[in-house]
Amino acid sequence: MTTRSHHDNVEKQFGSQANAYLTSTVHATGRDLQRLAERLSAFPQARVLDMGCGAGHASFVAAQNVQLVVAYDLSSQMLEVVAEAAKEKGLDNITTQQGYAESLPFGDCAFDVVISRYSAHHWHDVGRALREVNRVLKPGGVAIVMDVMSPGHPVRDIWLQTVEALRDTSHVRNYSSGEWLSLINDAGLITDTVLTDRLPLEFSSWVARMRTPAALTEAIRLYQESASAEVKAYFALQGDGSFTSDTIMVEAHKAG
Repeated sequence: MTTRSHHDNVEKQFGSQANAYLTSTVHATGRDLQRLAERLSAFPQARVLDMGCGAGHASFVAAQNVQLVVAYDLSSQMLEVVAEAAKEKGLDNITTQQGYAESLPFGDCAFDVVISRYSAHHWHDVGRALREVNRVLKPGGVAIVMDVMSPGHPVRDIWLQTVEALRDTSHVRNYSSGEWLSLINDAGLITDTVLTDRLPLEFSSWVARMRTPAALTEAIRLYQESASAEVKAYFALQGDGSFTSDTIMVEAHKAG
């Protein structure tokens, strides 16, 4: 799949679901958002870029702690939802901009902080996107990435990537902690902290949010039923298809 066709697929997948993501409990709440708020409170004068902002939950948290937030996403419909919600919340320090993660339309050293939450697994080229993060960060600037994480182990990894791809055809990959450290290092950024956590996912809302076709939803359920005892235990797989994923929150900085 070419970069452009993948980006087109991402925009098609998410544009029509924008409001579902705004109201999603998984996206609107979480310990990672609390941690993000605590961390950003140290940067009251910061210019922040939220890459792959989705429905804007990380942007809203950031805007309450920093000077300016640019909510950046591939989906114009997502950005419309963010702009409207920001207006309703009285957050007048959020602006929106459309574009790709791999090609940021900003000058060098334009931001103090770059954040991204539940977006990187859709990026066509994470390494290139992280090099762009490095470019737009000021020297000493901070990058914070939050996402679902691969368990790393091959059996568990293939299971996670398969259910993710069946649910959402724009899924590229959930990366393991080791892969994240390598990608960040290769982009010229310096890792400071890595936090991992567990995220329970309720099955019916998980597939409804993505409008997964019935045939693919059924395929996920069949695949879940055929999983080994090891996989079922690791992901705390429930009878209704609900399961628990690993998440990661990585903070890095630009040298200087």
